[in-house]
Amino acid sequence: MRGPRDYAVITASYWAFTLTDGALRMLVLLYLHQLGRSPLEIASLFLFYEFFGVVTNFVGGWIGARFGLKSTLVVGLLLQVLALALLGWRAAALTVPVVLIAQGMSGVAKDLTKMSSKSYVKLLVPGGDAHGLLHWVAVLTGSKNTLKGVGFFLGGLLLTQLGFRGACLAMAIGIAVALIAAGVMLPRAAGKSSVDVKLGQLVSHDARVNWLSAARLFLFGSRDIWFVLALPVFLSQALGWSHAEVGGALAVWVIGYGLVQAVAPRWLGARHGKAGAGALGRWTLALAPVLVAIYAGISAELSPALVLAVGLSIFGAVFATNSALHSYLIVAYAEEDTVALKVGFYYMANAMGRFVGTLLSGALYQLAGEGERGMLVCILGSTVFVLISAVACIPLRAAERRHDALLAAAE
Repeated sequence: MRGPRDYAVITASYWAFTLTDGALRMLVLLYLHQLGRSPLEIASLFLFYEFFGVVTNFVGGWIGARFGLKSTLVVGLLLQVLALALLGWRAAALTVPVVLIAQGMSGVAKDLTKMSSKSYVKLLVPGGDAHGLLHWVAVLTGSKNTLKGVGFFLGGLLLTQLGFRGACLAMAIGIAVALIAAGVMLPRAAGKSSVDVKLGQLVSHDARVNWLSAARLFLFGSRDIWFVLALPVFLSQALGWSHAEVGGALAVWVIGYGLVQAVAPRWLGARHGKAGAGALGRWTLALAPVLVAIYAGISAELSPALVLAVGLSIFGAVFATNSALHSYLIVAYAEEDTVALKVGFYYMANAMGRFVGTLLSGALYQLAGEGERGMLVCILGSTVFVLISAVACIPLRAAERRHDALLAAAE
């Protein structure tokens, strides 16, 4: 692997951003709750964050391919600094429009930073080293999610110790340091396409990328249908957990999720041909019986806390393995000259899945009557999305085989 210094700078920048991303989500959630906003109102504000993630990924890949990945990474970090500064400046009069603008900026920042960081790994790992690529993508992705969980704790701690304004300004300074380091130390042209990239190339023409993106959309939609709103509101309203307990439980889950992602290459052997569309289909389908078991346990009036604790642990481990395999495959499918375009298109589907999942989480939970019934309906919706994601892996496998056959014929 060449460029270890570049990988260290990219990873450190992504880590710094992720800490503030998790902390900011918890800060906004807790602070708006203190101001009397309902859970549904708060959740609706995060839709703006997800919507701008869709838009950003659609055009971010083209920008990265045209101007280089350093430019998209630096702009992403800069936008996060501005979002945090805006929230800190307006802390005493935090209106809905201010939060929406800040969430929109942070959503753009997140996806520019993620697309840039994951695309960079393709440039740093030697061509043909499938196992090395899987390992380094998994380390980057897993560590990011672990730190996002730590960020949940950090957000609550900073809010307690520094107040909302102080917390936002402190995080803005931290990201500014990462921004300066990335701007000074990373090569300017990395990831820039050697050919002219046209806007028409924003839509992928690679069947593997398209089917993988479809599978990703429904996979992450399946998680967020019950995880984003239904689960925390259910724990708070139906089980009587405090906000600190809910935030702590979610933080622990995200940390564990990230740790599993980081070590997933141990049982996903890219070197031995195990990390492909076939494996992805099996791991995706494995989520369905976990969700069915959670649904059955809650319906049978077993202890909801126990059912969710066990079910979430198993679901998180299987889902994290899926996510690690997804992140590897999109980078593996992309050629160096078009890595930003393909990764950007793919993460547009990821953001769309999160957007749809967040929207359905609030809608299904509320329309079903909230409480236990609302939770069960969201779990059913999640199961349907899992099955659709697994079905998308069938044509993905066919597209993968056709691509391999064409490569073999060309040789």
